[in-house]
Amino acid sequence: MAVERWVTFDVYGTMIDWRGGIREELARLWPDDDADRLLERYHELEPQVEEGRAIPYREVLAETLARLGAEEGLAVPPGEEGALGDSLPSWRPFPEVPGALAELRGRGFRLAPLSNTDPEFLAASFERIGVPIDGQITAADAGSYKPAHGHWERFFERYGADRDRHVHVAASLFHDIAPAEELSLKAVWINRLGETSDLPRAAELKDLSRLPDVLDELVPATF
Repeated sequence: MAVERWVTFDVYGTMIDWRGGIREELARLWPDDDADRLLERYHELEPQVEEGRAIPYREVLAETLARLGAEEGLAVPPGEEGALGDSLPSWRPFPEVPGALAELRGRGFRLAPLSNTDPEFLAASFERIGVPIDGQITAADAGSYKPAHGHWERFFERYGADRDRHVHVAASLFHDIAPAEELSLKAVWINRLGETSDLPRAAELKDLSRLPDVLDELVPATF
């Protein structure tokens, strides 16, 4: 009997253009400021808001936006406090993602996002991607935000996956690749930004185009 092959993955930044979605909103809210600079600072602030908490991701987005505005001396326009959460369902998947995930399913892999987000956001994003998933763990399920280990612990508890037949796929070194190493899990780093790192990983790819072939090599099918 074949043992199931599981792929867990981060969504925002890996599958969905998180940076592009947030940058677009920051540019809309504060058109006279440098959206790229604001995005980089937002990227630093959000993990601080998440650390040690399990509040809904919509609240994380709103609180981080407020902190960014306060730090930069920028007023969040009235009625726009929830702008990032309101816009999230419209954030676009990277072009190769639907085809890569469909190919993985066609090869028999089971797919499960481990996401620092809320279930309704995840549902909206996968409606855009258009590929079914076989399970999911959100921050509400885990009781924490990555890089805490709760997402992975809850995943193995809920789905009974064989660790030797599992790979985690993600773009974030901080949120995903580092904790995967701490948990001795195979991980594929999707290095979309051309970064460098000494963190161990089973493979490194610039996007998901070659992911099905790489995962077949890392976890060969059994019959």
